[in-house]
Amino acid sequence: MKRIPVLPDRPRPLVFAHRGCSSVAPENTLASFQTAKQFGIPGIELDIHLCASGELVVAHDDTFQRTAGDPRNIENLTFEEIRSIDVGSFFDSKFKNERVMRLEEVLEEFCPGMYIDIELKTRKASHDDLPEAAAKVLKAFGARIIEAVTISSFNPFALRTFKRCAPEIPTALVWSRNPEVPRMLRRGHGRLIAGCDYLKPEYAQVKPNAGFMKRAPVIPWTIDDAELAKKMIGFGVEGIISNKPQEIMQGIRNKA
Repeated sequence: MKRIPVLPDRPRPLVFAHRGCSSVAPENTLASFQTAKQFGIPGIELDIHLCASGELVVAHDDTFQRTAGDPRNIENLTFEEIRSIDVGSFFDSKFKNERVMRLEEVLEEFCPGMYIDIELKTRKASHDDLPEAAAKVLKAFGARIIEAVTISSFNPFALRTFKRCAPEIPTALVWSRNPEVPRMLRRGHGRLIAGCDYLKPEYAQVKPNAGFMKRAPVIPWTIDDAELAKKMIGFGVEGIISNKPQEIMQGIRNKA
């Protein structure tokens, strides 16, 4: 399989702010992405769902229970309903006006100045509209997103569908040993289904002798300690995903 290079013109190591600078601002919000930009972080990672009215909304969980006390499933809500939800106050009252963003709004604001890893949040193995919807939105931005955007997911079927729709955009399989991940996908074997270009394992599975390290570029998550980040870079990873990217960047600069 011929792999698409992963952000080849961007300096290494790649550094992604996980859901934005989520250690100092509410995750997946304009505030968290703007904070990453202010800190000089070159990339952001975010998550998207397809809501009932067809928009791609930036959120991690299936519901807003954790971030807003709202148990309704995102896929059953219209964007108008979602936009009314306060997703900032859970973090700090000074963020009470933070609202859920559409993917297009993030791309318009930050791309291509920052590179963006977009994680597809879906549990479906078939008849899934999310990958095609994401490809459609990205294609509408044209050359602006080329070598500025990547797509990732725990779901290898979603990645395979997306790759058929937009073969020019690099994709990555995400995995971890979390019990919520199907057992057969906890060690990255889903890459055989996904046909992806790079790999996003949890950092605990990254070791110099790990077989997958030799098969494709690796960008582990979530690394919040600068010394651990330097260790991972020593193993040969292409980049780092962090809740505290400002500290990781400082550690990397100090090493240099």
